[in-house]
Amino acid sequence: MAKEKITRLADVIGLLNRLCPPDLAEDWDNVGLQVGDPKTKIDTILVCLDAEEIALKEAQRHNAQLIISHHPLIFKPLKRLSPTDSTGEIIFAAIKNDIAVVSAHTNLDRAADGLNDWLAERLGLGDTTPLEKTLSGQFYKLIVYVPVGHEIDVRDAVFAAGAGHIGGYDQCSFSQRGTGTFRGGIGTQPFIGTPGALESTEEIRLETIVPAAVVTKVVTRMLKVHPYEEVAYDLIPLANQRTDVGLGRIGALDESMSLQQFAEQVKQSLNLSGLTLVGELDQKISRVAVCGGTGMSLLSAALRQGADCLVTGDIKYHEAQRARTEGISLIDAGHFATEQIMVAELSQRLRKVFAEQNMTVNVIEMAAEKDPLIFF
Repeated sequence: MAKEKITRLADVIGLLNRLCPPDLAEDWDNVGLQVGDPKTKIDTILVCLDAEEIALKEAQRHNAQLIISHHPLIFKPLKRLSPTDSTGEIIFAAIKNDIAVVSAHTNLDRAADGLNDWLAERLGLGDTTPLEKTLSGQFYKLIVYVPVGHEIDVRDAVFAAGAGHIGGYDQCSFSQRGTGTFRGGIGTQPFIGTPGALESTEEIRLETIVPAAVVTKVVTRMLKVHPYEEVAYDLIPLANQRTDVGLGRIGALDESMSLQQFAEQVKQSLNLSGLTLVGELDQKISRVAVCGGTGMSLLSAALRQGADCLVTGDIKYHEAQRARTEGISLIDAGHFATEQIMVAELSQRLRKVFAEQNMTVNVIEMAAEKDPLIFF
């Protein structure tokens, strides 16, 4: 039986960063560690939408050492820290009770298998793609030369560190056999041959793709397992655009239905008593765009990509007017309902990754949160 690992806050942040890399976050956002010591031992985590007083009390009730929230506790730099402020009160209470706070916000929104994928799936959409894709420059090509017989060890190491992902595929690489030459100088200890002699050996040219966020980790792992004293490798920036990450999602329903029918489906899927519509109730809906939270900035993208309807929250009056003029339906399902699904979904994925890493961490889902807006 494998020995159980002690899990530190830094370990949890590292695993969370694999699920939703922080470089996917908006420039204005503040994701990651909000409060806490990275060395803190973690055995219980509470996942919630907002790190409010009710969440702190729930974390205390379960003896949790960490709260992972969607909305950051600290959005903007603090000019002062006082328990008389709403944010300061939470920070003081968290520190007093040894509870760390970490947020996964717009990085979770944009991530592959992130919040907007969960929302699209919940609403019955298939063949989904991001509405607004990330900019280029997110990838590097890694080329490394490995002596024959050691290429599998090196390849497995870089894959384990996060290399080799292309869309829904992983462990993607290319290998080519060739001849490498080198001559070690005075004081070297070459893996093959002797110092001062020109050596010629069969090598494998191994190529793979590496997300920018994990380049350092991948190279470190590669160097650790590579047998050469000096490793020859190239990192080449790529202009490739990621197709699996980005803000919002667009996809198709299994079969078209009226706006009224689809609105009823949205209500049931998100457990809503009501919602706000823009459009004719008998309009046929087959292609749908979604964005959890506030997503009206994606209206133009939804129109360009042929959406019949955009499901989001926080729709304003003049935005509704424009949509009506453009002939696209809108469903305002609320900021809370379109994002609160992250509690169960993220909890499930954290449990899976902890089990894979042989980490004994209990993940609690915050169930007592309520939408501050009430349909009356």
